[in-house]
Amino acid sequence: MKEVGKKELFGTILILLTAIISGFSIIANKFFVVSIDPLLFTALRAFFIGLIFFAISFYFSRKNKEKFKKTSWSILLLIGIIGGGLAFWLFFSGLSMTLGGRAAFLHKTLPIYATILAFIFLKEKITKKQLIAMGIMLFGLVLMELTKISNEIKIGDFLVLSATILWAVENVISKKAMLNKESNWVVTFSRMFFGSLFLFGIIILTGKINLILSLTSQQLIYIGVSGFLLFLYVLTWYWGLKYINLSKASIILLLSPVISLILGILWLNEQVSTIQLIGSTIILIGAYLIISTKSEKRIKEV
Repeated sequence: MKEVGKKELFGTILILLTAIISGFSIIANKFFVVSIDPLLFTALRAFFIGLIFFAISFYFSRKNKEKFKKTSWSILLLIGIIGGGLAFWLFFSGLSMTLGGRAAFLHKTLPIYATILAFIFLKEKITKKQLIAMGIMLFGLVLMELTKISNEIKIGDFLVLSATILWAVENVISKKAMLNKESNWVVTFSRMFFGSLFLFGIIILTGKINLILSLTSQQLIYIGVSGFLLFLYVLTWYWGLKYINLSKASIILLLSPVISLILGILWLNEQVSTIQLIGSTIILIGAYLIISTKSEKRIKEV
């Protein structure tokens, strides 16, 4: 029992680190992306992270004497294009236009779209409590958008929301792949590496390839730091999930937008209205209700 308790504590600490890294990353990336083209920033970051996870997935496939044949390559490519390509591009484009704190809370509306898509494509049930929670989150979202903000911030919010919906789509496809016994390492590699290739294709088509050669040493450092933060996020998240259940981990992760909001105020001098604070709080309450509903369902099944 003591050993189980130690693992639970270790997993909880890892997920707490994930929340801190996530909250800090959004504000740091907001700072970084201001001086770098969002498309180039996203592509380079995803490419190098993709290579790291390719090495990890290749190592585990050899160790377990398995090949990458459990999921069609077309599905893995789709995961990369949607989750690692389009979604990241839209998110960082939006992040360069809106406030870091707003982006963090808008991203936490992901459970709404993921729940609906899981109901349609994975045949997962939606309870009345989940429907109420989604309604609460949508109300909080409307309150956030009713604040007096510039058109640029509104466009940024729209891009961040679009990215969040695409991540929900990618999450469902990835979940389906893992239900078919595909390794989470292979899925992560596909998301980042194939997404980066898609983005580099857009860079070439739009004539922005010369921007790579014009990157300054400071900009390369920004990309490197952002990529390192992403690597730490994925590492602590999946490592922590080995020791605690997903519902508890997801609840802990709700700390991340609060951290982003505080850092945005302190570091970037972002202004936060009372209505935005209320809307943000309502979104967190709704997200918590959705997550706790899933937790209750698991307890009943056990």
